[in-house]
This record gives sequence, C-alpha cells and structure tokens, in this order.
Amino acid sequence: MKVLIACEESQAITIEMRKLWIEAYSCDIQECSWWHPEWHIQWDAIEEAYSWKYDMMIAHPPCTDLAVSWARHFAKKIADWSQQRSIDFFMKLANAPIEKIAIENPVCIMSSKWRKPNQIIQPWQFWDPFQKTTCLWTKNLPNLIPTDIVDKW
Repeated sequence: MKVLIACEESQAITIEMRKLWIEAYSCDIQECSWWHPEWHIQWDAIEEAYSWKYDMMIAHPPCTDLAVSWARHFAKKIADWSQQRSIDFFMKLANAPIEKIAIENPVCIMSSKWRKPNQIIQPWQFWDPFQKTTCLWTKNLPNLIPTDIVDKW
C-alpha cells in the first residue's frame, strides 16, 4: 500500500506508518521538519494527490479559514476570498482519485458547506490526555476505534 500524507511537514504520521512497513510519504509546500527528507515530497499536495500513485491519502488541510474557532474573522475571510480558496482546497483533496481517503480538521464550516464528518474523535480516546474535537471525513475507510481512553486534562 502506498499512502500520501497531505499537508504534513512534520512527518509524524508518515514515520508511524513507516514503522508499520507502510510505504508512506509526507507532502507539503514546506520543507519537512523531521529526519527523513527522503520520505517527503515538497510539492503541491493537490497535484500529488491527483498523480494516480496512491492507494490511500490522509490529509490535514489548513484550518485557519474553516475552523469555527476563527468565526469572528469569517467576514474578512469571505470578503478577501481566503475562505473560499480553503473550501476549494479541501474539496479538491476530498475528490482526489484515491481509493481510500481521510481528511482531518477541527469543527469547521465543511460540515455545512459539504457534509457532516463520518466521525468525531478526541485525543484522549487514543492515549493523549488533551481535548481537541477532531472531525474526520472519510471515503472507503472504517471509523477509528478508541484504543486507549485516558482521563482528559
């Protein structure tokens, strides 16, 4: 299986997938900030997603123009078209010709602009004690099953 981790310069997911012997590559317009530049594609994530090379994609599109936590800035983001550009970017990832897709974002306007997420998770369901409501829009993937629920901070 060949996996694209779109909008990931940190390589956190890429490295974890590589530990499982999955051929994963991070892709971002920024240089990678971790130890494996050979696993990083410094390139437009949309172009890479449409290259027909991948069986699966996990995408983390920027949320600044979409997240409801930034709602007080929405009027400006609508006026300068930055919100629409972010919606278009998100949707290009969602419509990529890849069999399995997961897109991660906080609670955001994509629930009303496109559709509700398939699943909403919290880090504390997966051994990390923090609370951060995280939405997952998926295609041809099962829901995540909490693996190690811990007390949240």
